[in-house]
Amino acid sequence: MNKEGSTRKILLLLLLPVILAAPLWAQDQGAPPDQGDNGNPPSRAARLSVADGNVSLQPSGETDWSQATVNFTVTTGDRLYTDQGARAELEAGPCAVRMSATTDLTVVNFNDQILQLGVGQGSLRVTAYDLPNGQTLEIDTPNGAVIAQSPGSYRVDVDPNNGTRVVAYGGSVQITAGDVNQILESGQAVQLVGTNPVQASGIGFPGEDGFDQWCDSRDSRVRNFRSAQYVSPYVPGAEDLDQYGAWQEVPDYGAVWYPSGVAAGWVPYRFGHWAWVEPWGWTWVEDEPWGFAPFHYGRWALVGSAWGWVPGPVAVRPVFAPALVAFVGGGGFSIGIGVGGLGLAAWFPLGPRDPFIPWYHASPAYIREVNVTNVRNVTITNYTNINVTNIHYAYRDVGTTAVPGNVFRSGQAVGRAAVRVTPQQLANAQVIAHPAMAPVRTAAFGGRAPAARPVAKAQPVREARLSPPPAPARAAQPPARAAAPAPAAKPAPVEGAAPAARYTPPSTPPRFVTKTPPPARDVPFTAHEPAYRQDPGRPLEPQQEENLRQGKAAGPSKDREVLPHAPKSQPKSESRSNSKEDKKH
Repeated sequence: MNKEGSTRKILLLLLLPVILAAPLWAQDQGAPPDQGDNGNPPSRAARLSVADGNVSLQPSGETDWSQATVNFTVTTGDRLYTDQGARAELEAGPCAVRMSATTDLTVVNFNDQILQLGVGQGSLRVTAYDLPNGQTLEIDTPNGAVIAQSPGSYRVDVDPNNGTRVVAYGGSVQITAGDVNQILESGQAVQLVGTNPVQASGIGFPGEDGFDQWCDSRDSRVRNFRSAQYVSPYVPGAEDLDQYGAWQEVPDYGAVWYPSGVAAGWVPYRFGHWAWVEPWGWTWVEDEPWGFAPFHYGRWALVGSAWGWVPGPVAVRPVFAPALVAFVGGGGFSIGIGVGGLGLAAWFPLGPRDPFIPWYHASPAYIREVNVTNVRNVTITNYTNINVTNIHYAYRDVGTTAVPGNVFRSGQAVGRAAVRVTPQQLANAQVIAHPAMAPVRTAAFGGRAPAARPVAKAQPVREARLSPPPAPARAAQPPARAAAPAPAAKPAPVEGAAPAARYTPPSTPPRFVTKTPPPARDVPFTAHEPAYRQDPGRPLEPQQEENLRQGKAAGPSKDREVLPHAPKSQPKSESRSNSKEDKKH
């Protein structure tokens, strides 16, 4: 058995006490009963990676909009709009979703099996670097649905007056619209007009415009980033690490990424803000442009005097976490140094050997997966039982950040509001499941001041192949003793909030009408690997080779969902002192 396999087994055995006791802990925190798949949240979440110009966000369940924030976690039910001259990009696992100006996009459904998008108007280009078996990518428009059949790049242009144009730059897609049901191959384009009936006609392949060129340049970054040898390609934002830091080998942890250009005294989870994102609840949003992957995957380690990020296993599909931290509180802590009678909220980053205990409802299997997939080359041994107060956390004394309660619960910027806590005050504090503070409504908008919009005529989105999901289950609320949320009618503006976008989008999401299409004609499925993870020199497992001979996808390793061709040993490190990128920054 290889070293990685042995480490994984050790991790599973050591996490067993946490896993077995987790249901009791969840009940103590007032978690809702199991819903569906044990009520677990998805293991995938999307990152808003680009917001150039005025980009508006309408969180799931809200009727108001606010200015979107880079590194915000986007999930089912969220809606985005790009104003004139604006562009936006979402990273969702092995897919990139890019929006041109005046585009109205709804994330209809996003979980471990489905990425379903609705486009009411504008231009959208989606690149699927990989499309594993059992996963679906669908784009719904007012004139029909576009379902990816293989990895590739697809553009969808929706004009309320002239219908929908679909262009396949690579791969193939199924087009379903009324009685229309056909396959669009790479290098082809089709125009859909009308709704009942819908007419589909082949058109000439269009030339690239500025939006296409921008999308191509973004794809090039993903396919060629060097950090892919250290980080799973399914981790959103991993391609940003090349530009903003350097890797070093550390004896205890393997490859560790150190950010460059951070201020003196920089500490993880201190320079950003908290947001309330369903179904996880409290979710961290980091300020730095690279600040997504290192705050939702892996762990941070203090090596000497520098903080470095230790990624999870490269060859294992990662599980998203809203923030890999533990919270600090308790009566003595809050009362002793409370500010304005609101108390304090405090937290610290988890070290590579610290267990992550979710503050939202989760099954034992989920707790195991979110820990194992975010830790590499280490074992979790420094706890005695599920009681979080008895765990010896690595960075409680050196990495704790505290802010007044009103800053935390309203999603305001943490860095400028941080409060100094003394060692004596920390000694009197306890590690708690989550702060006893309910979110103010602005927390759902990432601390931005929400703004109502005049109702505009919604462009209905029809012919969805997949039924939109029910409203997502609400995350476990803080205990009843928490302060009540602020009134929603007149939210207080947040200092420094960006001005609202000028667009007046509809107050309700576009309407999705479910219609099961007839079966499409058979399309040969070509086995593939992610374009940025190809490594023809590394052998496949026997079953994967047999799948390829039969014209199927290679598929995962028999051990678990393992990406083919993942490195089996740690690559050589880049010296920080000799790295050209490091010298630049």
